[in-house]
Amino acid sequence: MIAALAVISFSTFFYTSHILQHREKSIPKETVLTWTDSYTINGTKLRGFAYLENGTKIYAVQTFQTEQEKKKYEKISLCGLTFHVKGKMVPPPLPSHQFAFSMENYIESHEAQGIYEIEQAVFRKKENTISTILADQRFRVKKQIEETFPESLIAEAQALIIGEQENVDPDVNRAYQKLGITHLFAISGLHVALVSLLVFEILLRLRVRREHATIIIMIILPIYACIAGGAPSVWRSVLVVEMVMMSKIFSSKLSIDDALSLSFIALVLYQPSIIFQIGFQLSYLATIALVFSNAILQSTQSFIMRSFYMTTVCQLLVYPLLIYHFFEMSLSSFLANILFVPLFSFVILPMNLILFVLTIIFRPLAQLLFFIYEPFRELITKLIMLGQAIPYQMWVTGRPSVLLCCIAFLGVLCAFVYVEKRRYLVASLYIFIPAIMIYIAPSLHSDIRITFLSVGQGDSAVIELPFRKKVYVVDTGGLLRFDQESWKQSKTEYEIGRRIVVPYLKGRGIREVDIMMMTHADADHVEGAEEVIEEIPVNEIHVSPNSWKKSIMHEVVDLVKKEKIPLKEKIAGERWQEGDIHFEYLSPADTQYEGNNDSLVLWMRYGHFKMLLTGDLEEPGELQLIKNKSRLIDHVSLLKAGHHGSKTSSAEPFLKVTRPALSIFSTGLNNRYKHPSKEVVERFQRLGLPTLNTAEVGSIEVRVSKKNWEIMTTSQLIEMKKALSK
Repeated sequence: MIAALAVISFSTFFYTSHILQHREKSIPKETVLTWTDSYTINGTKLRGFAYLENGTKIYAVQTFQTEQEKKKYEKISLCGLTFHVKGKMVPPPLPSHQFAFSMENYIESHEAQGIYEIEQAVFRKKENTISTILADQRFRVKKQIEETFPESLIAEAQALIIGEQENVDPDVNRAYQKLGITHLFAISGLHVALVSLLVFEILLRLRVRREHATIIIMIILPIYACIAGGAPSVWRSVLVVEMVMMSKIFSSKLSIDDALSLSFIALVLYQPSIIFQIGFQLSYLATIALVFSNAILQSTQSFIMRSFYMTTVCQLLVYPLLIYHFFEMSLSSFLANILFVPLFSFVILPMNLILFVLTIIFRPLAQLLFFIYEPFRELITKLIMLGQAIPYQMWVTGRPSVLLCCIAFLGVLCAFVYVEKRRYLVASLYIFIPAIMIYIAPSLHSDIRITFLSVGQGDSAVIELPFRKKVYVVDTGGLLRFDQESWKQSKTEYEIGRRIVVPYLKGRGIREVDIMMMTHADADHVEGAEEVIEEIPVNEIHVSPNSWKKSIMHEVVDLVKKEKIPLKEKIAGERWQEGDIHFEYLSPADTQYEGNNDSLVLWMRYGHFKMLLTGDLEEPGELQLIKNKSRLIDHVSLLKAGHHGSKTSSAEPFLKVTRPALSIFSTGLNNRYKHPSKEVVERFQRLGLPTLNTAEVGSIEVRVSKKNWEIMTTSQLIEMKKALSK
């Protein structure tokens, strides 16, 4: 069966790749669309998967024009609703960088064709199928929880009962990640097993014959899987339980490992692209770890030690895959799961189920239990938040190569063999040697790496010196937020630092930042600093004199004081050297902060390579640079164009002196300011100066050696991956 599993895996990979490359490319502008149960309503957008009348699955996006329209959609389950729509297919947005979320990959992993933007929708009918009926029940359960549970318990109840995590607080979710217990805040295989056991025991107590109880469970489980959201881990568990029960009915013995393999094959044949979903991969790996390490788990009778062994076995086998996708791993999870797995399995999960049932059949008793349970649950949350604040519990690895991941997998498997033989020292070596290789791999580069991150309408650059001796972050991006009506606001604010900058730093295996340079006090340059500081240790911060007094900097400065990070004001003429690499600040010239023209301007030289990062410097500041520093800035290799290519920057005299071999515009796609300015772009073209724009090509990485330098963009990396997959 294992051999069959391997054959199916590789066959599916090539089959799926072929299918995805040969999907129908043309979608009519007018068509009929039917929504599935997989959708979200957030802010002014309705997003989710839908089917067209020809059976093509697409990712649909609809924008609400009024609050009344949004409320109408929120009150009903959209699954099975059919609309006549007008719209157009649009390309998926380019990932910010190679470690960022890829909408294209997400769509492909769900076997959908692309993004269809709905411009007009007219309701036609409601389909009544088994799937829509179950989706309607799921929607009713969601609304029942929202209407009857205390606000602090709604998100957890929805996550544990129907697998709905849309309302989980991001800070709470991050706390669970740091403790390595995120899997407890979702419906898992253990969850399904406990529900099955609970229902089975209730049926037996009601004097239902064991054979009949088994058949009832087999009927209920698939229904429950649909109502619970149908996550891969849920279907994996349901299929395994169904197969084992069926084998007992027919008096044949089906082992757990055979049932697991058959469930894998069934899911892959039903939806080939499911193998690309991270939840599917992690679910099966963790289960395989438990199934094939029975000898280790049975080596102790102690409940605590067995819990520790279960956690360790699962964590070790999934860790190569975990760090490949998420670039970090919780070291505290080995101990945290010993406490929280029993707590969630035998207290929190049953309590949520009981409370939900009581809200339906006897609400006064439910209210009494809420009065007792809510303070207890809030205490648990406080303990979790205190636990996640412990420093150094996240092992940041970066994304290892596929080769290193394979070595780590083999090391863990060999370690399990030697643990069974009680040769613990050898087992430890098989685990720690690959882990050390993964740890040091990100710093094994002899060149300078400068990356201009695609942070939308903002700036952020990361400079890594050879062998990771120093890491500098110049600005952290951010959003210029404008007041809008409450119904238009998203449930959670989009944070550039947490969504783009931090994943890049962790994806590169950067565990600390030596200097964070905040060029000036504009939101699109510094708003993301808080998220970066919260996730990555920062040793020192440089700012333009007195810029830290601006209101936009208050929260950052408060966090800097709390974390006791030295904050230093820098001025023109301050220089330092790291080996053969020279750095100098060329601006500002005085300590009076007046905005863009007092941006910190960083100059770097390495051999014949010269770089100039100008923040939001405008024409007066550029002319001042020519006057004071023309010798340093003549014929630079790389220029970060000032103020995102605004018409107030990149003056012709400045460009004639600097004559950059390459200039970078850091802008947002279709931004409201129309940066870079048309006249500035034409100026660069007229002078024969090449440019790249992060809005068009994604993040831009420049690798500088003593002899030459080369450029790689996100769009180029994506094209290379597509070429390799063909």
